[in-house]
Amino acid sequence: MGSKKETSDNKDERQKRLSAELRANLAKRKAQARSRRAGAADNRTEGIPSLKRENQD
Repeated sequence: MGSKKETSDNKDERQKRLSAELRANLAKRKAQARSRRAGAADNRTEGIPSLKRENQD
């Protein structure tokens, strides 16, 4: 009977750990998105070379 309680405790701990990892991942992604929005626009004129060649033909 003790093993069922331990299994339940392990599941609870795993769920808490996964929830914490998910929150950390979401926070990291939000920070990345914010930094991308805050950055300056890309002003390069050359673009992607392979697309330029296709469009010129």
